Amino acid sequence: MKIGVFDSGLGGLSVANAITAAFPSEQVIYREDRQHLPYGTKTADELLRLVLPILQSMTDEGCEVIVIACNTVTTTIIGELRQKVAVPLVGIEPMVKPAAQHTKSGVIAVCATPATLASARYKQLKEEFAADIKVLEPDCSDWSEMIENNQINYHRVAERIESVCQNGADTIVLGCTHYHWIEETIKHIAGDRAKVIQPEAAIVAQLKKVITQMHEQTGPGSSFEPKHSL
Repeated sequence: MKIGVFDSGLGGLSVANAITAAFPSEQVIYREDRQHLPYGTKTADELLRLVLPILQSMTDEGCEVIVIACNTVTTTIIGELRQKVAVPLVGIEPMVKPAAQHTKSGVIAVCATPATLASARYKQLKEEFAADIKVLEPDCSDWSEMIENNQINYHRVAERIESVCQNGADTIVLGCTHYHWIEETIKHIAGDRAKVIQPEAAIVAQLKKVITQMHEQTGPGSSFEPKHSL
């Protein structure tokens, strides 16, 4: 089986690596769109225009399921993509629910792009799972480009993380796969004040469910009708 993984840039490589480790006998095809970075400041229409042709080319290459390793794309246009792409899409979105369940202080921080934070899906996640939780949203708008260019400004990262910790956050959500590459740095800054969470393990688990579902629904004389999944 060919498993596709898409992200705007190198952020999703960490997800692709996790999937490769979990599915060593499958072929993982990774595609990115660095030419049009950053995604986090683009409109939904712009994102759809950029992403749809790439996903369609991945299905043409034989990808039977595609992981959208981009919170911005998932929270903004996953519905439209699912109407137009012929294979199941596994999305990724900020882990608001696990963070709300984990917090003891009643304060969490979500590090994400402006587009993710402004999306209707993110608002829905907060309303559904964090109605009684204080959610801090530090300005991480320059992080993706900083990471993409391998020009990590430790002071800038530390400033944001220190701020949310000092304001009571005991759980920090990495809501952009680019940020996975500085996860250890963020953990070091937060220390024992906050737990840092990101969704790679959850994505692998969900992908296993989707692939199992595909196998169950396909066979001689049957046709697979994808059940969409976040």
